[in-house]
Amino acid sequence: MDGSVSGEHGIGTQKIKLFREQLELHEGKEALRLMKEIKRIFDPKGIMNPGKYVEAA
Repeated sequence: MDGSVSGEHGIGTQKIKLFREQLELHEGKEALRLMKEIKRIFDPKGIMNPGKYVEAA
C-alpha cells in the first residue's frame, strides 16, 4: 500500500523485521547506523528499552 511501518507511536517489537526490510528497500542502512550511534550516545549503558527497535533492527 506504499505506507510506512512506523506510526505516531513508533515501531513495535512485532514490526522490527518489516522496519529493517523497509530501510533496506529505501537505502536506509546509513539511517539505521546513525540511529544506533545516536542511541549509544544518549544511552551508553544500554538501559533504556534494551533489545528494542534500534538494537533489534
